[in-house]
Amino acid sequence: MKTITVQELKKLIDQNADFQLIDVREPHEYEDANIGGYLIPLGEIPVRFEEISKEKQVIMQCRSGARSANAAMYLEQNHGYSNLYNLEGGILAWISAFGE
Repeated sequence: MKTITVQELKKLIDQNADFQLIDVREPHEYEDANIGGYLIPLGEIPVRFEEISKEKQVIMQCRSGARSANAAMYLEQNHGYSNLYNLEGGILAWISAFGE
């Protein structure tokens, strides 16, 4: 599985790059802190996977990186995705590096 650091993600955001950020946390977690990702909770990935692009770079994100890694592996193994990157350390790493 490919990964991306929070610094690399910040660079993509600052450059207005064309990518999709998918947040697989629960709605209450998203409300507490988010970096603008498109919310698809992990449990909904199997029925909402078509909302995730196969054309552009997709960064999967959660609290610490574990759930988003699971989501990426599921999508790669079951739906043929090859454009997914897991955000190392998730939102916790983002907050640690850049604040909320």
